[in-house]
Amino acid sequence: MNVLIINLTRFGDLIQTQPVITGFRSRGARVGLACLSNFASAATLLDGVDRVFPLNGAGLLAALDGDWRLAVRDVAAYRQEIFAAFTPDLTVNLTPSVASRLLAYDLTPASGRTAGFSVDEFGFNADTSSWAAFLQMAGANRGASPFNVCDLFRRAAGLDREGNSLALAAPAPEAQAQATELLPDCDHGYAALQLGASEDRRRWPVAHFIETARRLHERYGLTPVLLGTKGERALGERFAAGADFPHLNLMGATSLTGLAGVLTRCRLLLTNDTGTMHLAAGLGVPLCAVFLATAQPWDTGPYRAGNICLEPDMDCHPCEFGRECPNHEACRGAVTPEAMFRCAASLLDGTDPDPAPGARLWRTRTAPDGFMELAPLSGHDATDRAAWIAVQREHFRSFLDSVPGNGPTGTGARLGPAMRERLSKTLTTARDMLFLLRQQGMLLATNPRPQAKTKFLASWQRFQNILSSDNSLKVIALLWMFESQRNGEDLASLLGVAERHGALLDALLAEVAVSA
Repeated sequence: MNVLIINLTRFGDLIQTQPVITGFRSRGARVGLACLSNFASAATLLDGVDRVFPLNGAGLLAALDGDWRLAVRDVAAYRQEIFAAFTPDLTVNLTPSVASRLLAYDLTPASGRTAGFSVDEFGFNADTSSWAAFLQMAGANRGASPFNVCDLFRRAAGLDREGNSLALAAPAPEAQAQATELLPDCDHGYAALQLGASEDRRRWPVAHFIETARRLHERYGLTPVLLGTKGERALGERFAAGADFPHLNLMGATSLTGLAGVLTRCRLLLTNDTGTMHLAAGLGVPLCAVFLATAQPWDTGPYRAGNICLEPDMDCHPCEFGRECPNHEACRGAVTPEAMFRCAASLLDGTDPDPAPGARLWRTRTAPDGFMELAPLSGHDATDRAAWIAVQREHFRSFLDSVPGNGPTGTGARLGPAMRERLSKTLTTARDMLFLLRQQGMLLATNPRPQAKTKFLASWQRFQNILSSDNSLKVIALLWMFESQRNGEDLASLLGVAERHGALLDALLAEVAVSA
């Protein structure tokens, strides 16, 4: 069986494809990878890929801007190249963009199947499962997802427990040799520091990195190594201006494979939420990662047990995309150098860190269901946010798998009274509206009058609006919109969707009631 995986996103997302690759290899499949050409070299770090098919995304965009016929020609040639060498039986698209959906449709032969994100024959979105829909919708609603992206990738691809590991291939000998030249043997070793991030607001202050690195050097003798791109060199210059201890600056000095070699020679990594973090996790390098602004460790944290995630202990964290911060990005300074140092020292000493004011601390671990989860290190599992994430984890899996749930678990007992009351009110209102909707749907099936259809559509929209009014339930509203629209032309299927959502609302209400 040939499985072609499409991932046309950034370096970190490409690294997070490894569990999907491992999962299909465990089933005996051959795996091909379609990725952007500027990340093709990094594909050598993915263990189990038989063929790599680089796509010149920038060239295609340029062709579209000039003469769209040239873009069609190039895509046709790309398709012919893949089908000649690796005709896929299953095409797995993990990128929800329109371009990637169209490509997945084109790269699925008539005899093949598609998993993940695609389009139908009319060009409309055609996610192949509720997991795929959840992956896209939760990604746009921070704080909504209780699942790590790697687990969502696996489930969107159609895998179950297979592949729940981010174990990358070892860097090539030439990359390791380059790393040895850059980081010669020293008495106490190196500590890698990733100063940059995808956005400034998600970047921990350079001064905090300096203070943490100073303490690691004084206590353990570790030499800090600065990692990053050429575009981030200004951060390295600021570090050098404030550091009164030895350090090495390798920002912009390594390729992606060379970066992997350097990481394997470091005792640990201190980082923001970056592709470097995922690379280190895949290579087994212990790490402490800080998550700021829209970043949260529940969904984009390192996919390997034993690492430590830090986030600001602020009610507004994580913030929503597209909103200006009303607190002047105070979260960037909330996690102190003391907190980071305690976590780094605990990794080096093999202990649990002591809690530190201003920070929530979590250690990654593999749950009994095979999914990645976070174990509390600072007592923040008792917060409403953490409790609600736990409730969702308990019930969203069975909902997305379309299987019966296990009933109340008592997890909702950790929710505070105010949140219980709010959720109970909204869920009850939504459940009652859904009951009305189902009754109207059954009436419409027997007597399809225009007036009955109008009432049914009005109830559909009101149900959507009720769930959308509460940020804790917004992702369910988005799933309802996706699944109901996908089944909108078949009333019986639509009523089945309503029944599934009703079962989820009942399960969530039972959790709220248990905790009352």
